[in-house]
Amino acid sequence: MSEITYRQMHLSDIDRILEIERQSFSAPWSRSAFEAELTRNHFAKYIVVEVNGYVVGHAGMWIIIDEAHITNIAIDPAYRGRKLGEQLLARLMAMAVWNGAERMTLEVRVSNKAAQSLYQKMGFQNHGIRKAYYSDNGEDALIMWANLDPKQKESATMEG
Repeated sequence: MSEITYRQMHLSDIDRILEIERQSFSAPWSRSAFEAELTRNHFAKYIVVEVNGYVVGHAGMWIIIDEAHITNIAIDPAYRGRKLGEQLLARLMAMAVWNGAERMTLEVRVSNKAAQSLYQKMGFQNHGIRKAYYSDNGEDALIMWANLDPKQKESATMEG
């Protein structure tokens, strides 16, 4: 049986996070981007999910006043299909509520139907398009928003 835990992302996680980024995105974030988020951006909150002590996913957001903006979320392809992305997103949403957010937003590639399905399942709705948002290929982004439920705060603990 696997032990699944959630915790804050640390600088020491970045090598592993970069592996997951490269496996998940055509335009992965850089080491310097993650370092800046973890050390200089006071709006940023980042978490990881571990299976038996091994980092298999990460998620991040910025919280500005009462809104949370998801910056990224990814699960190692070898660990997909186990609901870890859904659980990670639920933790991120709970953390946003804990930090005073009432709404959450994100951008997702219009071609990424699997992610859109997950976001819709978690209460996100389509609210527009950002034309040519992605610099690697000029793909449009779908803008999605969700109202956060104050009851989600109860599941915001990182361990377990």
